[in-house]
Amino acid sequence: MAPARRGRLPLVRRWLAQPHVARWWNHETSAEAVLRDFGPAVRGEEPSEVFLALLDGLPIGLVQRYRLAGYPEYRDELSRVVDVPAGAMSVDYLIGERAWTGRGLGPRMIASMVERTWSDHPDASCVLVPVVAANRTSWRALEKAGLRRVGEGNMKPDNPLDEPLHYVYRVDRPRP
Repeated sequence: MAPARRGRLPLVRRWLAQPHVARWWNHETSAEAVLRDFGPAVRGEEPSEVFLALLDGLPIGLVQRYRLAGYPEYRDELSRVVDVPAGAMSVDYLIGERAWTGRGLGPRMIASMVERTWSDHPDASCVLVPVVAANRTSWRALEKAGLRRVGEGNMKPDNPLDEPLHYVYRVDRPRP
């Protein structure tokens, strides 16, 4: 994993436009929208962090990590489904090119970021990840990365085409 830099935002933009990504991220893909939505995190101006997942130095995906406390409305929505302890963090993720999907890279990417979270954020208590129930590929990747389903309930989906049902996955900081 490497922190994303502004010069990589055109790559993120291209990935967001890929049909297999656009289906679940439902994100504007204009250069202005990508700069607006990812630029502040890349510059360290907001509580999320954006990383590129690398395979032999080649960027293959994106992971966005954030403290749930940094986004109170989202934390409160999630709190209606599961307990959100102090120090809880979350991640969003994508594999950029369709050719890289189905190779087990998603679970490796997620597990790597979870491990990094424990060292980067010593006060992180757990990682909680809500995923729309219809996105089986995503929640299976979380399971393969070692997260366990701890709840399900309605949350606003990223894509209005989806039903509101989300599964919530969790992994706790390992005990010493």
